Amino acid sequence: MRDWVRAVLERYGQNVTVERGGARVLSRAFCQPVEERSEQVPGDFTGIGWLDGRLWLYLGQTKVEPGDLLFWNGFTFRVRSSRPYYIGEEPLYWWAAMERAREAAECGN
Repeated sequence: MRDWVRAVLERYGQNVTVERGGARVLSRAFCQPVEERSEQVPGDFTGIGWLDGRLWLYLGQTKVEPGDLLFWNGFTFRVRSSRPYYIGEEPLYWWAAMERAREAAECGN
């Protein structure tokens, strides 16, 4: 089953880079925006501008944990929550909710 998921990711997934603890891993995954029930985009205006509150979905075989960064298509995302999905004893894939990383957060402010 893991081979089947890997084949689907290779064929239909996107190239992503996962960063954890300074180490980067190139991988294939599905990265998609989470659908909103309304047309209104969640977020807030702040002193530095608009903060996008939309979440993004990650599905892939590379392990991701809260705080990890994911780079895809020119965007940087921060993992908010994640969990593995198992078949038997081995994780089949990882699911994660991500948010767009903010420049201030990346600078340590």
